[in-house]
Amino acid sequence: MILTETPRRKLVTQLVTWGHWFALSNMILAIAIASVYIFSSPSPETPLGIIYLLSNWISHIGFLTFFGFIILILPLCYLVPNARTVKAVSAVLAAVALAMLGFDALLYNKYGVHLSFSTAQLIRSEANNAITLFSWQQWAFFFLIFIFWLSTQLVLANALWKRVARLQKRKLALPISSFFVVCFVSSHALHIWADANLYHPIVQQDDLFPLSYPATAKTLMSRYDLLDKDNYEQRRELQFDDRISQINYPLSPLYCSVSAQRKVLLLVNNDPTELTAKAKLRSKIRHYAAQASMADTQRNYLFGLPALYHQALNKKTPILLDLPAALGLQVGIYAVDLEAGKKSKPFSQDWEVFKQGVTSETTNLAIGFVDTEQLNSLILDPLVLQRYQVLVVKSAKSGEHYLYSNTELYADFSSSEDLAPTMLNMLGCNAPTQNYSTGRDLSQSGRDWLVTTQDRMVVVLQNDKRIEVSSNGISKVYNVQTGEELPDDADTRLLSQAIKRLSSFAAKN
Repeated sequence: MILTETPRRKLVTQLVTWGHWFALSNMILAIAIASVYIFSSPSPETPLGIIYLLSNWISHIGFLTFFGFIILILPLCYLVPNARTVKAVSAVLAAVALAMLGFDALLYNKYGVHLSFSTAQLIRSEANNAITLFSWQQWAFFFLIFIFWLSTQLVLANALWKRVARLQKRKLALPISSFFVVCFVSSHALHIWADANLYHPIVQQDDLFPLSYPATAKTLMSRYDLLDKDNYEQRRELQFDDRISQINYPLSPLYCSVSAQRKVLLLVNNDPTELTAKAKLRSKIRHYAAQASMADTQRNYLFGLPALYHQALNKKTPILLDLPAALGLQVGIYAVDLEAGKKSKPFSQDWEVFKQGVTSETTNLAIGFVDTEQLNSLILDPLVLQRYQVLVVKSAKSGEHYLYSNTELYADFSSSEDLAPTMLNMLGCNAPTQNYSTGRDLSQSGRDWLVTTQDRMVVVLQNDKRIEVSSNGISKVYNVQTGEELPDDADTRLLSQAIKRLSSFAAKN
């Protein structure tokens, strides 16, 4: 008996083959459209993060496209015995699906979110705005764009159908499918490893693409006792995003009054030569100053926020300067190079003007980044110490930093971020410190720990311990005086509170 292939079976085979090539073509288009997500987000800073980004981009978008082919187009190939109908319906489905992907990409580019039930209100609001703003000509233009896009899909579908026999002869199915499988497996394997180690350059990409649910260490490795759950949960709780692109500063409007009778002077000097007039400054406490550039040092003092936020603060005016000036006080800054942002430049003065404003008592808030000679010339003036509440940050020969003052300070140690809230409170502003700074007011008693950042690590100081937490949640404890690493376990509750405080100004994209 001779078995022959029926016309229907032959048609189904051709349609299935055509469908695979049609899906592959749309995979390439979808991957190209999805590049918008990549360009809308900061690029990973490590080679491993870039490898994961590329493999996840190709495999995830390819998987979404192929999954759409499996559930929408493949059944048509078996159920509808008409090639023209299958091609037309498939072209419409592909055009709509890729248009939705493009809309989602634009939504992510503008708001950092994807299409979902939770963003329905945002989409509805945008749609209402578009209906109000767009004329019928603009809507007609968008309709023509979609018609062109649909026509492209129809042309693609017909072109592939005419070449089905030729394409069947090409042995490309195995290498193409192997490439996508390798990308898929490697991306998920990298994510499992990254999740177990809380490797931020990879973990931070979890929400980059729509409908992305990468495999995690908690669900896979813990099942086979390859992961210490307690240690993992502790590190996960202490994990933080060390790249801030947007900031809420201040967290809410500040309402407070200041006194024109009060005068505050801050002098910062990193030269370890002797401070001549330190005997006249009765308060002396240890001061923590992170090793940083001059621009970061100035921003620390003026904004009261650590280096974690400095890039996002480029176009902001420090509350420390803006609020007193808006309320009519005279504010002056001196620095050889004032690098704390364009918004601080209007307050900049040359040395002679700055010194004259302090000695003549016309300046209410004076902040100087000075050398030792300039420092001593002001502190040795008895009228300056008499009229001003003075804060002096000075480095010692031992490399340690100290904060001196002629007023009482209620702390065992301080950081650069503490000076902005301290000075504002000295001027009479009683606005909540947590609304504009991660520091504390040293003129009032308060919390007995400080939090800052250094080299992309969170640093928490309490008593004689310095705790360093990396972005993946790993913590180490050191003795403040000796720098020796201690075997003590970090206080998770304190670290969680400190990181929450540190992250409070971060705004979501």
